[in-house]
Amino acid sequence: MKKAIFFMIGILIVIANVAVSAGCRSRHVAENELQEGVLMNYTDPNDYKGSDIERINAALRDAAAKGGIARIFPRIPDAASDRTYWLIDSAILLPENTVLYLMNCTIKLSDKSRDNWIRSANCMNSQTEVEVFSGIHIIGEGNAVLEGADHPRATGDSGKTLGSVTYGTDAGKKGEIQKGDWRNIGILLVKVRDFSIRNITLRNSHCWAVSLEYCQRGVVRDLHFESYGTRMIDGKEETVLNQDGLDLRRGCRDISIENITGFTGDDLIALTAIQGKAPDLSVPSTQFYRVNPPLEESHTCNISIRNVRGYCPGGHHIVRFLNNGGVKLHHIQLAGVMDTSPDGCKARAAVKIGDPNYGGASPLGDTSNFQISDIHSRARNAILIGGSLCNSMISNVLSYDPENEAVSLQTGKEKTSGLFLSNIQVIKQQ
Repeated sequence: MKKAIFFMIGILIVIANVAVSAGCRSRHVAENELQEGVLMNYTDPNDYKGSDIERINAALRDAAAKGGIARIFPRIPDAASDRTYWLIDSAILLPENTVLYLMNCTIKLSDKSRDNWIRSANCMNSQTEVEVFSGIHIIGEGNAVLEGADHPRATGDSGKTLGSVTYGTDAGKKGEIQKGDWRNIGILLVKVRDFSIRNITLRNSHCWAVSLEYCQRGVVRDLHFESYGTRMIDGKEETVLNQDGLDLRRGCRDISIENITGFTGDDLIALTAIQGKAPDLSVPSTQFYRVNPPLEESHTCNISIRNVRGYCPGGHHIVRFLNNGGVKLHHIQLAGVMDTSPDGCKARAAVKIGDPNYGGASPLGDTSNFQISDIHSRARNAILIGGSLCNSMISNVLSYDPENEAVSLQTGKEKTSGLFLSNIQVIKQQ
């Protein structure tokens, strides 16, 4: 009787294992089929005709019918050119609910272009209001590179004159704007929710490489920047101003920034929540959205920044926080800055908070609830407070500049309140 029971149990176990195995196998097949379907369900600019930018934007327009996925592979050489990189004359425009994969490819601005690499398609000329978009993702696979033009038509921000202080082949040309503007930004997203930008090298940008305005619930990670603030063009060293890496402007919140590397002619990362006076909308600006909403919509908050490894050949800052005009900057976490400056290159500060030269230092209380930790600095100041800061903590700071304080209060102790400092060290000898 016992043998019969054990025999029946054995049979049941075998049947169960076969069923489980079959279920796993069928599920594995189903997952493979799903993955294959997803991989095949996309548009590719190589399948279109026209100029490079016409082909890319046509693929993006058609992507909506295929799940919103477009994949840009290296350009297939054809009768028009044997190039394997894409050379674009104007910006790549991203519709809402779009996933753009850059598949081991290089996209370069042409000398004809005075436009962004990529921008959300809710940003068009001569508009005052911007529609809220959601679900935009820009994802590099392998070695994905965005590169500036050989001879940029314009560089720098809207305060810089072409040919006078910053390079631009449009300098002195009749009918062309003689200062920089938002078209010089590399990747521009405005009023985009639920977004990501990942795994891209951004080289020789014409101004800020990435700029976000009023964006929420996003991830920016694994970006590598390469710009010096100068370039050799036709055998001459030319100045290219305002080559920040990543900029978060007014109204950005609930954003995670991770694994930022490289070097930039200006600040590597900057959170600049600046409230200007009522703008003249007829004058081009570096900020696209210039209709001032209620002040509380402009506050920048809930931003985490982790694992920054880079330096600033232009001698500015590695990470910069700046707010004024009543715009608040609060609940900010910065964890892990490794200053990789080579010998002879020294930033003003590894981390700078506020600045008395940009509309004055923010009032006490407008810049608050910062947690800054694990800063390795070769800059003149590891932490430079040039505005106000309250209810915040700075810890685990290692400075390699013995001639300056590791944490310097440029605007005085009276502009701080509830500031807790812990384990701040200055290394006397390297």
